[in-house]
Amino acid sequence: MIIQLCGLSGAGKSTLAALVKNRLCGEGIPAEIIDGDDYRTMLCRDLGFSKADRAENIRRLGFVASKLSAHGIVTIISAINPCNEIRAELASSYKNVHTVFVDCAVPALIKRDTKGLYKKALLPNGHPDKINNLTGINDPFDIPAHPDLYINTGKKREGACAAALFSFIMEHLPANSHARYMTTRVAV
Repeated sequence: MIIQLCGLSGAGKSTLAALVKNRLCGEGIPAEIIDGDDYRTMLCRDLGFSKADRAENIRRLGFVASKLSAHGIVTIISAINPCNEIRAELASSYKNVHTVFVDCAVPALIKRDTKGLYKKALLPNGHPDKINNLTGINDPFDIPAHPDLYINTGKKREGACAAALFSFIMEHLPANSHARYMTTRVAV
């Protein structure tokens, strides 16, 4: 299974992915996170933030996710993933891909500003520290019309959001997967 989280910077994608991965592993279900920020420093460092580069970034993350998923690992892609077109491409290219929209209102994200990106994006034009390509502020984000799961981290607590994602994954695992993992876990 591949879960492609999408949402603006600071919405809680990485936090949810980590919480859910830990819970899955605690249940004996192998899980891995492909975090967009981490992979940009190595696998995707040659890419910028143009629409074409963002699409290529997601293609690369999706390819890695497909290899892990093929070995029975629930793979969670945690990336902004702003374009409907590339999310649809990923879903049609690989088996058992689900899109999860991690939403949070921009004013709340500006208040959180965990990485200081919103502050830089809102600087006046011409300021040397201004970011001109922050998704949701001065670069577009296509809100998924029909995500497989919608989570609003601005309206629900972290634990409730993680529980919703965990439950969704458990409901959509192939029928024999959980039993197989539990049998393997007990046999070891």
